[in-house]
Amino acid sequence: MPGSGPRGRVTKNDVQAAVEGNGQGAPAPPTTGNGSSTKPIRGPAAMLAKFMNDSRSIPTATSFRTITVDLLDSHRRELKAAGRKLSFTHLIAWAIVQAARDMPVMAHSYAEIEGVPQRVDPGGVSLGLAVDVERKDGTRSLVVPVLATHILLDFPAFVARYDELVAGARDNTLAPEAYGGANMTLTNPGGIGTVASVPRLMPGQGTIVATGAIAYPPGLAEVSAATLQDLGVSKVMTMTSTYDHRVIQGAESGAFLRRVDQLLQGQDSFYEEVLRALGVDTAAAPDTATHDGAGAVTAAEPTASPSSPLSPEPPTKRCSRQCRPRPRS
Repeated sequence: MPGSGPRGRVTKNDVQAAVEGNGQGAPAPPTTGNGSSTKPIRGPAAMLAKFMNDSRSIPTATSFRTITVDLLDSHRRELKAAGRKLSFTHLIAWAIVQAARDMPVMAHSYAEIEGVPQRVDPGGVSLGLAVDVERKDGTRSLVVPVLATHILLDFPAFVARYDELVAGARDNTLAPEAYGGANMTLTNPGGIGTVASVPRLMPGQGTIVATGAIAYPPGLAEVSAATLQDLGVSKVMTMTSTYDHRVIQGAESGAFLRRVDQLLQGQDSFYEEVLRALGVDTAAAPDTATHDGAGAVTAAEPTASPSSPLSPEPPTKRCSRQCRPRPRS
Protein backbone atom coordinates (compact mmCIF):
# COMPACT_ATOMS: atom_id res chain seq x y z
CA MET A 1 0.00 0.00 0.00
CA PRO A 2 1.51 3.38 -0.94
CA GLY A 3 1.77 5.72 2.02
CA SER A 4 1.33 9.48 2.16
CA GLY A 5 3.37 10.02 5.32
CA PRO A 6 7.01 11.06 5.61
CA ARG A 7 9.28 8.99 3.33
CA GLY A 8 6.28 6.94 2.16
CA ARG A 9 5.04 5.71 5.54
CA VAL A 10 1.48 4.40 5.64
CA THR A 11 -0.82 6.47 7.86
CA LYS A 12 -4.21 5.77 9.42
CA ASN A 13 -5.85 7.93 6.76
CA ASP A 14 -4.19 5.83 4.04
CA VAL A 15 -5.67 2.65 5.52
CA GLN A 16 -9.14 4.17 5.86
CA ALA A 17 -9.03 5.49 2.31
CA ALA A 18 -7.97 2.09 1.02
CA VAL A 19 -10.77 0.27 2.83
CA GLU A 20 -13.37 2.76 1.70
CA GLY A 21 -11.99 2.70 -1.83
CA ASN A 22 -12.63 -0.92 -2.88
CA GLY A 23 -12.84 -3.02 0.28
CA GLN A 24 -9.67 -4.92 -0.63
CA GLY A 25 -7.13 -2.84 1.26
CA ALA A 26 -5.92 -0.77 -1.70
CA PRO A 27 -7.70 1.89 -3.76
CA ALA A 28 -8.16 1.12 -7.42
CA PRO A 29 -6.08 3.49 -9.55
CA PRO A 30 -8.14 5.89 -11.66
CA THR A 31 -8.17 5.26 -15.38
CA THR A 32 -7.85 7.80 -18.16
CA GLY A 33 -10.19 6.07 -20.55
CA ASN A 34 -7.54 4.81 -23.01
CA GLY A 35 -6.22 1.83 -21.09
CA SER A 36 -3.61 3.72 -19.07
CA SER A 37 -3.89 4.56 -15.41
CA THR A 38 -2.59 7.10 -12.91
CA LYS A 39 -1.57 6.90 -9.30
CA PRO A 40 -0.42 9.50 -6.78
CA ILE A 41 3.29 10.17 -6.29
CA ARG A 42 4.02 10.03 -2.58
CA GLY A 43 6.92 9.98 -0.15
CA PRO A 44 10.46 10.75 -1.34
CA ALA A 45 9.39 10.63 -4.99
CA ALA A 46 6.81 13.35 -4.36
CA MET A 47 9.38 15.49 -2.58
CA LEU A 48 11.81 15.01 -5.45
CA ALA A 49 9.12 16.05 -7.94
CA LYS A 50 8.52 19.22 -5.93
CA PHE A 51 12.23 20.03 -5.83
CA MET A 52 12.50 19.49 -9.57
CA ASN A 53 9.69 21.95 -10.18
CA ASP A 54 11.34 24.45 -7.84
CA SER A 55 14.70 23.99 -9.57
CA ARG A 56 13.32 25.57 -12.74
CA SER A 57 13.52 28.97 -11.04
CA ILE A 58 17.32 28.70 -10.62
CA PRO A 59 19.44 30.20 -13.44
CA THR A 60 22.28 27.70 -13.80
CA ALA A 61 25.33 27.22 -15.98
CA THR A 62 27.67 24.23 -16.26
CA SER A 63 31.42 23.78 -16.50
CA PHE A 64 33.02 20.61 -17.94
CA ARG A 65 36.48 19.15 -17.31
CA THR A 66 37.89 15.84 -18.51
CA ILE A 67 40.63 14.43 -16.31
CA THR A 68 42.96 11.45 -16.46
CA VAL A 69 42.49 8.83 -13.76
CA ASP A 70 45.69 6.78 -13.89
CA LEU A 71 46.89 7.96 -10.49
CA LEU A 72 43.43 7.64 -8.95
CA ASP A 73 43.19 4.07 -10.24
CA SER A 74 46.66 3.06 -9.07
CA HIS A 75 46.11 4.33 -5.53
CA ARG A 76 42.70 2.68 -5.34
CA ARG A 77 44.34 -0.61 -6.33
CA GLU A 78 47.00 -0.09 -3.70
CA LEU A 79 44.36 0.52 -1.04
CA LYS A 80 42.50 -2.60 -2.12
CA ALA A 81 45.69 -4.66 -1.87
CA ALA A 82 46.14 -3.30 1.66
CA GLY A 83 42.65 -4.47 2.61
CA ARG A 84 41.03 -1.01 2.36
CA LYS A 85 38.11 -1.38 -0.03
CA LEU A 86 37.26 2.06 -1.39
CA SER A 87 35.36 3.12 -4.48
CA PHE A 88 36.46 5.79 -6.92
CA THR A 89 33.62 7.92 -5.59
CA HIS A 90 34.99 7.85 -2.03
CA LEU A 91 38.21 9.48 -3.21
CA ILE A 92 36.50 11.83 -5.66
CA ALA A 93 34.05 12.99 -3.00
CA TRP A 94 36.92 13.66 -0.59
CA ALA A 95 38.70 15.71 -3.28
CA ILE A 96 35.51 17.68 -3.89
CA VAL A 97 35.19 18.48 -0.19
CA GLN A 98 38.83 19.62 0.01
CA ALA A 99 38.45 21.75 -3.12
CA ALA A 100 35.26 23.31 -1.74
CA ARG A 101 37.08 24.18 1.48
CA ASP A 102 39.65 25.99 -0.65
CA MET A 103 36.84 27.67 -2.62
CA PRO A 104 33.90 28.08 -0.21
CA VAL A 105 32.00 30.16 -2.77
CA MET A 106 30.92 26.88 -4.43
CA ALA A 107 28.65 26.18 -1.42
CA HIS A 108 27.04 29.63 -1.46
CA SER A 109 23.38 29.88 -2.41
CA TYR A 110 20.86 32.57 -3.29
CA ALA A 111 17.92 33.86 -1.28
CA GLU A 112 15.64 36.88 -1.15
CA ILE A 113 14.64 38.63 2.06
CA GLU A 114 11.85 41.16 1.66
CA GLY A 115 12.61 41.31 -2.04
CA VAL A 116 16.33 42.02 -1.53
CA PRO A 117 18.77 39.51 -3.14
CA GLN A 118 21.03 37.81 -0.61
CA ARG A 119 24.15 35.65 -0.84
CA VAL A 120 23.90 32.83 1.71
CA ASP A 121 27.24 31.63 3.12
CA PRO A 122 26.61 28.37 5.06
CA GLY A 123 30.02 28.50 6.72
CA GLY A 124 30.89 24.92 5.76
CA VAL A 125 30.33 22.13 3.25
CA SER A 126 27.36 19.80 3.61
CA LEU A 127 27.60 17.34 0.72
CA GLY A 128 24.46 15.65 -0.58
CA LEU A 129 25.00 12.13 -1.99
CA ALA A 130 22.56 11.30 -4.78
CA VAL A 131 21.64 7.62 -4.27
CA ASP A 132 19.73 5.64 -6.89
CA VAL A 133 17.44 3.19 -5.09
CA GLU A 134 15.87 0.25 -6.94
CA ARG A 135 12.87 -1.19 -5.16
CA LYS A 136 11.62 -4.79 -5.16
CA ASP A 137 9.00 -4.02 -7.79
CA GLY A 138 11.67 -2.73 -10.19
CA THR A 139 10.84 0.96 -9.79
CA ARG A 140 13.63 3.41 -9.04
CA SER A 141 13.79 6.51 -6.91
CA LEU A 142 16.42 9.10 -6.11
CA VAL A 143 17.20 10.09 -2.53
CA VAL A 144 19.89 12.48 -1.32
CA PRO A 145 21.23 11.94 2.22
CA VAL A 146 23.54 14.69 3.43
CA LEU A 147 27.09 14.33 4.72
CA ALA A 148 27.89 17.26 7.03
CA THR A 149 31.63 17.43 6.46
CA HIS A 150 32.32 20.21 8.98
CA ILE A 151 32.00 17.72 11.85
CA LEU A 152 34.30 15.15 10.24
CA LEU A 153 37.95 15.72 11.03
CA ASP A 154 39.63 13.04 8.92
CA PHE A 155 39.24 10.76 5.92
CA PRO A 156 38.34 7.53 7.82
CA ALA A 157 35.43 9.31 9.56
CA PHE A 158 34.33 10.68 6.19
CA VAL A 159 34.32 7.21 4.60
CA ALA A 160 32.47 5.65 7.54
CA ARG A 161 29.72 8.27 7.44
CA TYR A 162 29.54 8.10 3.63
CA ASP A 163 28.95 4.33 3.72
CA GLU A 164 26.44 4.65 6.55
CA LEU A 165 24.38 7.18 4.63
CA VAL A 166 24.38 5.25 1.35
CA ALA A 167 23.45 1.96 3.05
CA GLY A 168 20.73 3.66 5.11
CA ALA A 169 19.29 5.36 2.04
CA ARG A 170 19.04 2.06 0.19
CA ASP A 171 17.58 0.25 3.19
CA ASN A 172 15.20 3.13 4.00
CA THR A 173 16.47 3.28 7.59
CA LEU A 174 17.69 6.89 7.81
CA ALA A 175 15.88 9.47 9.88
CA PRO A 176 14.13 12.25 7.89
CA GLU A 177 16.64 14.86 9.09
CA ALA A 178 19.43 12.94 7.33
CA TYR A 179 18.11 14.27 4.04
CA GLY A 180 18.22 17.99 4.81
CA GLY A 181 20.77 20.78 4.74
CA ALA A 182 22.87 20.08 1.64
CA ASN A 183 24.60 23.05 0.04
CA MET A 184 26.44 20.95 -2.55
CA THR A 185 25.58 17.60 -4.14
CA LEU A 186 27.56 14.81 -5.80
CA THR A 187 25.88 12.50 -8.30
CA ASN A 188 27.58 9.64 -10.13
CA PRO A 189 25.72 8.67 -13.32
CA GLY A 190 29.02 7.31 -14.61
CA GLY A 191 28.31 4.14 -12.63
CA ILE A 192 25.89 3.10 -15.37
CA GLY A 193 28.07 4.31 -18.24
CA THR A 194 26.88 7.91 -18.66
CA VAL A 195 29.80 9.93 -20.06
CA ALA A 196 28.69 13.37 -18.84
CA SER A 197 25.61 14.81 -17.18
CA VAL A 198 24.07 18.22 -16.46
CA PRO A 199 21.85 17.53 -13.41
CA ARG A 200 19.31 19.87 -11.85
CA LEU A 201 20.39 22.13 -9.01
CA MET A 202 18.15 22.02 -5.96
CA PRO A 203 16.98 25.17 -4.12
CA GLY A 204 19.27 26.24 -1.30
CA GLN A 205 22.38 24.75 -2.94
CA GLY A 206 25.24 26.35 -4.81
CA THR A 207 26.69 23.50 -6.87
CA ILE A 208 25.97 19.98 -8.04
CA VAL A 209 28.89 17.92 -9.34
CA ALA A 210 28.36 14.99 -11.69
CA THR A 211 31.01 12.40 -12.49
CA GLY A 212 30.95 10.47 -15.76
CA ALA A 213 32.11 7.00 -16.67
CA ILE A 214 35.78 6.09 -16.25
CA ALA A 215 36.91 4.70 -19.58
CA TYR A 216 39.30 5.05 -22.48
CA PRO A 217 38.35 7.64 -25.10
CA PRO A 218 35.78 6.40 -27.65
CA GLY A 219 37.20 4.05 -30.25
CA LEU A 220 40.07 2.82 -28.09
CA ALA A 221 38.29 0.39 -25.80
CA GLU A 222 39.40 -2.65 -27.85
CA VAL A 223 43.03 -1.59 -28.30
CA SER A 224 45.57 -3.71 -26.43
CA ALA A 225 47.02 -2.41 -23.17
CA ALA A 226 50.55 -2.45 -24.61
CA THR A 227 49.51 -0.31 -27.58
CA LEU A 228 47.67 2.13 -25.35
CA GLN A 229 50.75 2.46 -23.17
CA ASP A 230 52.96 3.07 -26.21
CA LEU A 231 50.54 5.76 -27.41
CA GLY A 232 50.34 7.37 -23.97
CA VAL A 233 46.55 6.92 -23.78
CA SER A 234 44.93 6.98 -20.34
CA LYS A 235 41.47 6.34 -19.01
CA VAL A 236 39.58 9.57 -18.47
CA MET A 237 36.54 10.85 -16.61
CA THR A 238 34.45 13.92 -17.35
CA MET A 239 33.27 15.98 -14.38
CA THR A 240 30.67 18.72 -14.56
CA SER A 241 29.93 21.54 -12.13
CA THR A 242 26.42 22.96 -12.44
CA TYR A 243 26.10 26.10 -10.34
CA ASP A 244 23.76 28.93 -9.38
CA HIS A 245 24.88 31.72 -11.69
CA ARG A 246 23.43 34.39 -9.41
CA VAL A 247 26.14 33.84 -6.79
CA ILE A 248 28.81 31.77 -8.58
CA GLN A 249 30.60 32.77 -11.75
CA GLY A 250 31.95 30.59 -14.55
CA ALA A 251 35.59 31.36 -13.74
CA GLU A 252 35.01 30.21 -10.15
CA SER A 253 33.36 26.99 -11.28
CA GLY A 254 36.19 26.30 -13.72
CA ALA A 255 38.82 26.97 -11.05
CA PHE A 256 36.97 24.65 -8.68
CA LEU A 257 37.08 21.76 -11.17
CA ARG A 258 40.74 22.53 -11.80
CA ARG A 259 41.41 22.26 -8.07
CA VAL A 260 39.61 18.89 -7.90
CA ASP A 261 41.72 17.74 -10.85
CA GLN A 262 44.93 18.90 -9.15
CA LEU A 263 44.12 16.90 -6.04
CA LEU A 264 43.22 13.77 -8.00
CA GLN A 265 46.55 14.12 -9.83
CA GLY A 266 48.31 13.94 -6.46
CA GLN A 267 49.11 17.55 -5.68
CA ASP A 268 49.53 18.77 -2.11
CA SER A 269 50.15 15.19 -0.89
CA PHE A 270 46.50 14.29 -1.43
CA TYR A 271 47.03 10.52 -1.66
CA GLU A 272 49.84 10.41 0.90
CA GLU A 273 47.53 11.97 3.48
CA VAL A 274 44.72 9.53 2.59
CA LEU A 275 47.06 6.54 2.90
CA ARG A 276 48.50 7.83 6.15
CA ALA A 277 45.04 8.42 7.61
CA LEU A 278 44.07 4.84 6.78
CA GLY A 279 47.27 3.43 8.28
CA VAL A 280 48.68 2.24 4.94
CA ASP A 281 52.45 2.22 4.56
CA THR A 282 53.30 5.11 2.23
CA ALA A 283 56.86 3.90 1.60
CA ALA A 284 55.62 1.58 -1.15
CA ALA A 285 53.12 4.10 -2.57
CA PRO A 286 53.00 4.55 -6.35
CA ASP A 287 54.84 7.44 -7.92
CA THR A 288 52.75 10.53 -7.22
CA ALA A 289 54.04 12.66 -10.07
CA THR A 290 51.18 14.39 -11.77
CA HIS A 291 50.00 13.56 -15.27
CA ASP A 292 48.86 15.75 -18.08
CA GLY A 293 45.73 15.16 -20.16
CA ALA A 294 47.55 12.75 -22.49
CA GLY A 295 48.83 10.56 -19.68
CA ALA A 296 52.42 11.78 -19.83
CA VAL A 297 54.26 12.68 -16.65
CA THR A 298 54.57 16.41 -16.17
CA ALA A 299 55.45 18.92 -13.52
CA ALA A 300 52.75 19.86 -11.01
CA GLU A 301 50.40 22.63 -12.08
CA PRO A 302 50.68 25.65 -9.75
CA THR A 303 48.00 25.53 -7.10
CA ALA A 304 45.73 28.54 -6.59
CA SER A 305 45.83 29.75 -3.04
CA PRO A 306 42.62 29.54 -0.97
CA SER A 307 42.58 33.31 -0.56
CA SER A 308 42.80 33.84 -4.31
CA PRO A 309 41.35 30.77 -6.06
CA LEU A 310 41.22 32.53 -9.40
CA SER A 311 44.87 33.51 -9.49
CA PRO A 312 46.11 33.33 -13.09
CA GLU A 313 48.71 30.79 -14.06
CA PRO A 314 52.23 32.23 -13.60
CA PRO A 315 53.70 33.39 -16.91
CA THR A 316 56.59 31.52 -18.42
CA LYS A 317 59.85 33.23 -17.58
CA ARG A 318 61.60 34.46 -20.68
CA CYS A 319 65.29 35.10 -20.85
CA SER A 320 66.29 38.65 -21.67
CA ARG A 321 69.19 39.50 -23.93
CA GLN A 322 71.42 40.15 -20.92
CA CYS A 323 70.96 36.62 -19.49
CA ARG A 324 71.73 34.78 -22.72
CA PRO A 325 75.16 33.10 -22.88
CA ARG A 326 77.69 35.14 -24.78
CA PRO A 327 79.49 33.48 -27.68
CA ARG A 328 83.00 32.40 -26.95
CA SER A 329 85.78 34.41 -28.56
